[in-house]
Amino acid sequence: MSQPMKWLLLHIIILFFSLSANAQNGQMAAMKNVIDDGYNFWLYAPREYLYENRRVPLIIFLHGASLCGTNMQRVRRYGLLHAIEKGRYYPAMVVAPQNPGGSWSPRKIANILDWVERNHDIDTTRVYVIGMSLGGYGTLDFAGSYPERVAAAMALCGGSTLKDFTGLGRIPLWILHGTADKAVPVSQSKNVVNAIKQSGNDRLLRYDWLKGASHGDLARILYLKQTYDWLFFHTTLDKPREVERDITITNADMKNAYDDLNPAETRFDIVESIRQKNNGNK
Repeated sequence: MSQPMKWLLLHIIILFFSLSANAQNGQMAAMKNVIDDGYNFWLYAPREYLYENRRVPLIIFLHGASLCGTNMQRVRRYGLLHAIEKGRYYPAMVVAPQNPGGSWSPRKIANILDWVERNHDIDTTRVYVIGMSLGGYGTLDFAGSYPERVAAAMALCGGSTLKDFTGLGRIPLWILHGTADKAVPVSQSKNVVNAIKQSGNDRLLRYDWLKGASHGDLARILYLKQTYDWLFFHTTLDKPREVERDITITNADMKNAYDDLNPAETRFDIVESIRQKNNGNK
């Protein structure tokens, strides 16, 4: 092997183990041009899937406009991938597409989900979607277009381009927005809430208007443990569907979001333990 090839191989090995360590023994890979009608995306697999052969949930993370483009490293600047690197551990597979620009396409997101389901043995009853800003719009548009495929959705400081809100009334949905948001006014989320209420199908709806919170403040929710406790509570197997209402997110929680990145507290068993605990309190 030539000396340049040895250096290249060493660089690849160092990079791989660096990513693995940051991802708490999970693995992260950039998937480019694997879907004809879709987005490039990051795919993260947790240790439970890789080494314990567990069927894990899937979280789809949709970023905001500031991360749009073709440089996939931008998607790691904030959100789920960044939280993993900082210590938050999700006992779930994570898909983080990159939008090159414009509105998120529900169809292209669904095509990524199709690909993941074909190529990985995930728990299809526990597919979650969460997004912020432009990604909040994408979350609501995708969940409202494919409600049968979503176990629960959380939309942060977004809105929706949907004309029919029937689908959003069929899934556990939590909408959060800061009242001091100058980038996307809270009225955009309120319009969605009012539309769902007017449809008479708001049994599974939760919403919070966080007083004095700015647009950037809401990004901290992506790092909170209770965000994923709430998502993991839900499954499409529940008949009828139900929404978890005991877990809360406050301004104080957001302020301390980066202080709670303790991977030891988010093992796979939390998926079932959360449900059992909350079901026992009902």
